[in-house]
Amino acid sequence: MANVICAKHPGYNGQVEFRLRDFRSEDFKSLWEIDQRCFAPGIAYSQRELSSYIRRRGSFTIVAEQAAPVDDSASIAGFIVAEASQQMGHIISIDVLPANRRLGLGSKLLVSAENRLRSLDCRTTVLETAVDNASALAFYKRHRYTLLRVSPRYYSNGVDAFVLGKRLDSESRVATHAGNENRNSR
Repeated sequence: MANVICAKHPGYNGQVEFRLRDFRSEDFKSLWEIDQRCFAPGIAYSQRELSSYIRRRGSFTIVAEQAAPVDDSASIAGFIVAEASQQMGHIISIDVLPANRRLGLGSKLLVSAENRLRSLDCRTTVLETAVDNASALAFYKRHRYTLLRVSPRYYSNGVDAFVLGKRLDSESRVATHAGNENRNSR
């Protein structure tokens, strides 16, 4: 998997190139650090939790990296962890660094994961997000997720979660290079 997408980035002249690729073990430290920056204590994952989700049977992790024009090295801008089990997908986490939000990267990651879940014969997907994460709720609404239920005290800090869902089998495969939306959620 190696999709290349371009986005306008504030502060840059022109387009910034991002590549979507599968997780590599050497990415783990960067992914955990991104997760710590994206989520508050009690919602951010411990290293053990994140590692467990990434290695879980049926899971996959897609990484978005930005090509740095200065030295041609790549830096990770965000990632998504998802899993497939018995025709049901689960978005475990989607993280995009604050500097890379509002460029469509979150949408690219989500659409790519949904397409992979479809290819694994998943008919629906679910996810959890904190009830007080307004930007995540708006993001998922734009992607046609609907409220299934509330999970009381879901997070270790006592915050409730909305469980959201989406039917995947009623849509055709969406191109991962189309659209330009945003965001981070959990």
